Amino acid sequence: MARVYLGLGSNIQPEHYLGAGLDALHALFGELALSSVYEGAAIGFEGRPFLNLVARIETAMPIEVLAATLRELEVAHGRRPDATRFESRRLDIDILTYDQCVGCYGPVTLPRDEISHNAFVLRPLAELAPEERHPVLGQTYRALWEAYDKASQQVFPVAFRWRGRVISRAG
Repeated sequence: MARVYLGLGSNIQPEHYLGAGLDALHALFGELALSSVYEGAAIGFEGRPFLNLVARIETAMPIEVLAATLRELEVAHGRRPDATRFESRRLDIDILTYDQCVGCYGPVTLPRDEISHNAFVLRPLAELAPEERHPVLGQTYRALWEAYDKASQQVFPVAFRWRGRVISRAG
């Protein structure tokens, strides 16, 4: 079984679509380990703020099959198949890491570049897996977050519940 970290985000009815995405992931993969949920500005376009979190799953699916399955989930939850990177979305699910794999696997490049460049990915990943190491940089996610220029992109924890469970609290 591979240990996989997924980045989830939404800026259209985000409480609903993140919850629906988590439900779908739970149905496919069982127990999920989750970070807190963070709010941050849209990056690369004008849009409502996003809510983001990181989930850890374990799966025997090959990377390409997992990527296709996640795209099907996004489309099933209202994402247009021709959606571009820099636009609002109901549900976005990205493979951040798949064990310590490095390279291109069909449409997926691992580890995902956004890990070290975007606070909305790095902060929840550092919270969920502080001592795990980036497969290329070799640093822990905690160390990467500590060194990150936090003024460049600000993210804030927000209150979020899923299945009656408090995932995160505001502030």
